[in-house]
Amino acid sequence: MRDIPQSPYARALGDRIGELHPRLRAYFQPVPDDQVGVGEGVFERVGTPRRWLWPMLRVLERRGVVAACWERDVPFRVENRTVASRAIGVREFHLPGGTWSMRDAVAVTRHGRVVDELGEPALIAACFDVDVRDGALVLTSRAVGIRLGRLRVRVPRVMSPVVRLTERFDDVIGRQRVALSIDVPLIGRVYEYRGAFAYRLEEAHS
Repeated sequence: MRDIPQSPYARALGDRIGELHPRLRAYFQPVPDDQVGVGEGVFERVGTPRRWLWPMLRVLERRGVVAACWERDVPFRVENRTVASRAIGVREFHLPGGTWSMRDAVAVTRHGRVVDELGEPALIAACFDVDVRDGALVLTSRAVGIRLGRLRVRVPRVMSPVVRLTERFDDVIGRQRVALSIDVPLIGRVYEYRGAFAYRLEEAHS
């Protein structure tokens, strides 16, 4: 009998998945093998206005982690798949200078948290606590590490960025809202994006 893939978010939440907005419950379930989840919308803002950070962020930009920019009203497209019980996502940001892609893979840990590996190949790994608040999914990072070959080096807590992600469904506009922020001790907000999108399942094409 073939194993049925599971969503890392559903596994981390357990019975609490029933507290999510119904549209979010569907979003965080596994995507069938013969389908792909497609989201299309607009980010109200992307990046950071701290231009002195851009040279450092460009290193991460080249690996598909964050975009070195500060832009508003950015169209984007996301494609989600479930592969071996991992949530695989590719987000295309249609920036003024061209399309940039962010890639990540999310798995569940034995402690009931999720770990998100970002980049192609994976460069950054963030471990998150998973919570539900007023029907929204809320992720807050507990630890961030850097992959160096097969090694994962944890960033010391006093220097570690705090990543927060909120996904909620807005019944007024009939779209899903997403907001991500990254804050670093002594510096503050170094990166963010937020926006809304419509989501659907489509037949996957080989």
